[in-house]
Amino acid sequence: MPYSKSMSWQSDVDELARQTAMAREMGGADGVAFQHGRGKLTVRERIDLLADADSFHEVGALAGTASWDGDRVEHLKPSNTVIGTCHVDGRKVAFSGGDFTIRGGAADAAVGNKSEFIENLALSSRIPYVRLLDATGGSVKTFEKIGRTYLPGNPAGALGVELLQTVPVAAAVLGSVAGLPAVQVCLSHFNVMVRGTSHVFVAGPKVVEQATGRTIAKEDLGDERVQLRNGVVMNAAASEADAIAQVRRFLSYLPQSVYEPPPRHDTDDPPDRREEALLSAVPRDRRQIFEPRRILEAVLDRGSFFEIGPYYGRARVTGLARVNGVPCGVMANHPKFNGGSMDIAAGEKTIRLLELCETFHLPVVYFADEPGFSVGPAQEQAGIVRAGARVVAALHQTRTPYICFVLRRLYGVAGGLHLRRTGLYRRYAWPSTHGGSMHIEGGTAIAYKREIENAPDPEAKRREIEDRLQAISSPFRNAHAFGIEEIIDPRDTRPLLVDFIEDAWKVVQTQLGPVAGLSYRP
Repeated sequence: MPYSKSMSWQSDVDELARQTAMAREMGGADGVAFQHGRGKLTVRERIDLLADADSFHEVGALAGTASWDGDRVEHLKPSNTVIGTCHVDGRKVAFSGGDFTIRGGAADAAVGNKSEFIENLALSSRIPYVRLLDATGGSVKTFEKIGRTYLPGNPAGALGVELLQTVPVAAAVLGSVAGLPAVQVCLSHFNVMVRGTSHVFVAGPKVVEQATGRTIAKEDLGDERVQLRNGVVMNAAASEADAIAQVRRFLSYLPQSVYEPPPRHDTDDPPDRREEALLSAVPRDRRQIFEPRRILEAVLDRGSFFEIGPYYGRARVTGLARVNGVPCGVMANHPKFNGGSMDIAAGEKTIRLLELCETFHLPVVYFADEPGFSVGPAQEQAGIVRAGARVVAALHQTRTPYICFVLRRLYGVAGGLHLRRTGLYRRYAWPSTHGGSMHIEGGTAIAYKREIENAPDPEAKRREIEDRLQAISSPFRNAHAFGIEEIIDPRDTRPLLVDFIEDAWKVVQTQLGPVAGLSYRP
């Protein structure tokens, strides 16, 4: 068909480009300068960090408030939410980003329900969803704008929960967020905040002052010192670029959705690598501690361990890694903190990892040195018994492949969590292994109370009994009774782990789809 200028829509296409350019100016030069002046990036600069080159596709770019001069748009103030899709390491993801240059990202400056639209797109397309959060919640200005008050509701909440059961969801806190955006921080499988510029709270300092009469700085109310240590936010970043890089790295371990296997990568790390340092990684003196991360680096694919939640529940190290290129969840007790014993925070952290791996079909690898549940009045008052029961229930509801390397101690009910009776499960013990229903040192005073008290030298009698019991605590005695299937040379840990992971890789591909009965909880 010959080209006819009179039939062309070129003028409308030009108008589309003109209005799109207006929208990309965000809150204008002054608003952008103010954002940069606080050491923060604009939403579009953040999207550039998230997206592979030339992969950004915006949805709803023209949504905004237009000023008309007759039939021509004179000015367009865009919505303060930018949504769309892009590629991250070649894989498609959906995202939303708050634009703080327009009314501080406040909800009453939104146009339409762009966030709900893109969440629906992520869910229906079965692709990961990323929130770049820099927005406040509701504002009383909304009442004046709509001419009434209203009963609060969050119809998108059900959608956010459904996303958690279906696709990976990650959130980067890149400014001060309150209200609904603060809750969205936690409606994610992974979140990260920037030191010095990010804050998370239910309500900001002025609202707190009105409600409680207390004046408090936003830093003391909800910066990284607060939110990393209480478990609301998992990781800290040195900059916005670092935060978004962590989001990209997190997604690299996860499948596009529960309907796909996790992405396997090529690796040049030999599967039969045997590290000599493992032979002395656990001290012979049971009172000495060790650094579990050194063991992880020696066993997992080199450089692949991505730690999650290092400042919360520090008695347990958790994260994602690869073994022979296969993504997996990893956890290890850390004896430097509370002796490595499971307190409420460490238990909550364990549940999060187990549910993440179960949801997205990642094998779980546990390096165990568990002295038992944390004891004492403070733990009892906080409800350690109920918290411990939740961990027991969470573990035994999992079916994803699970392997445990017993490095040293296994005591009590918490120690029993290294064992799972269903699904693909494997266990190996290092020669440093010992365990039981309770510690010999504490149990002796209870079980032999009368004998110790009646002895001429009670302290000497206690030591004598403890020495006698310690002499029969050798893991070889357990192996003789097949209480331990295999005691291994620590240097064989990686080759045996690779062997397990190859079996697990075949199993997880038969488990794809939503997990019956599992509801991922933030």
